[in-house]
Amino acid sequence: MHQQIAERLTAWQAEALRDLPWRGRPAGARDPYAVWVSEVMAQQTRLSVVVDYFNRWMARFPTLEALAGADQQEVLKLWEGLGYYSRARNLHVAAQIVAAEFGGELPRTRAELLTLPGIGEYTAGAILSLAFGLPEPILDGNAKRVISRLWDVDGRLDLSSTTRQLWDLSGQMVEAASRPGAMNEGLMELGALVCRRRSPLCEACPVRRYCLAHRRGVQDERPVRAPGQRVPHVEFAAAIIWEDVPGQSQFLISQRPEKGLLGGLWSFPNGAREADDEDLRACLRRVVRQDLDVALEVGERAATVAHAFTHFSMTLTAFHARISAGRPQAVGVADWRWTSLDEIETFPCPVPDRKIIAVLRDRGGEA
Repeated sequence: MHQQIAERLTAWQAEALRDLPWRGRPAGARDPYAVWVSEVMAQQTRLSVVVDYFNRWMARFPTLEALAGADQQEVLKLWEGLGYYSRARNLHVAAQIVAAEFGGELPRTRAELLTLPGIGEYTAGAILSLAFGLPEPILDGNAKRVISRLWDVDGRLDLSSTTRQLWDLSGQMVEAASRPGAMNEGLMELGALVCRRRSPLCEACPVRRYCLAHRRGVQDERPVRAPGQRVPHVEFAAAIIWEDVPGQSQFLISQRPEKGLLGGLWSFPNGAREADDEDLRACLRRVVRQDLDVALEVGERAATVAHAFTHFSMTLTAFHARISAGRPQAVGVADWRWTSLDEIETFPCPVPDRKIIAVLRDRGGEA
C-alpha cells in the first residue's frame, strides 16, 4: 500500500502544486539554499505571507555566501515582522558555518545537516529530498495530519511514541517512492490544500481509497491533539525616553540580548509587570533601573498596543519619560542609543514597537 500511496501522491503533486517562487525546478533538483530558506520561513507562518519575504530575501542574499557575509542587523531587519527571530539568527550563523566548514555547499547527509543551528529533523529531510532527491522522510504539521488519517493513528500528537510511529510511516512511504522529493511535496501539499485540519475535502483526495480514517468515518478526529491550554496574558510597560536637549526629538532604544525572546532586536526599554509592581509606571521605573541603570521620571501614557506570541498574549503600554538621574549604561541589555523617528527605520524592531512608532508618527513625533 505504501507504494500505491506514494505514486498517487507523486502524480497528484505534478497537477496540483501551487506556483511558489522557490519551486522553479522539479522537486528533487532544486537550489538547496532556496529550499532551506523557504522551509525555515514557512515554519509557523502562512505561505501567503512567506512569498514576499522570500523574494526580498533572495534579492538581497541570492546565495549562501551572500548571507554568510552579511551583518546580523541587516539580516534581522529583512526578517522584521516575520516573527520567531531565532530562525533568522540561526540561518545566518549556519550559513557562516557552511561557508567555513563545508565549502559553501549544504551537506547531503542528515547527520551533517543536523549539526547546523536551526536545522531539525524535518528541515533536514526537506532539504535532502526536495533539493537532492534523496529518500529522506519529512514530518511537518501537514504531513502529520495526512499520515495520521491514512493509517488512522489514534495516539496523541504530543506523545513521543506517536511521533516515532509517524516518522516510521513517513519513512516507509518515501522509501517506496520513485521520486522521493515529489512524493514528500505532494504529501505536504495535500495536507495544505485538501486534507485540511477542519472540513477535509475527502471527495477531492487522490488517496482517499487508502485512508483508514475516512473509511472508518473518524477523519475529523485525527490527528489526536493534546488538550488545549489557556494562553496567558501579560502586561508590559515601555518607556519612550526623550533626550533632554532643546530642539531635538530623539528617544532612547535598547537592543535585546541575543539569547531570548526577540534577541538582537531594538525596542523601547520595556518589561513585564510583576506582582510587586504597584502599577505599570512602577514596573517601568524598576525595569529601566535594572537594564540601563538610570532613574526615570514617567509621564503621560502615549499608547497601548496588543500583540500575540505563540505562548502568550500581551498588552504593551508606552509612557513618555525622561531620565531624572544617572547616565544610561548597558546593564541588562546588549546596547542602547539615541535615535529619531527617521533613523529608527534602519533598526530591526519588534511588531509591538512598530505599532508605537506609528502612533508617534501620527502625533508628530513629539513628547
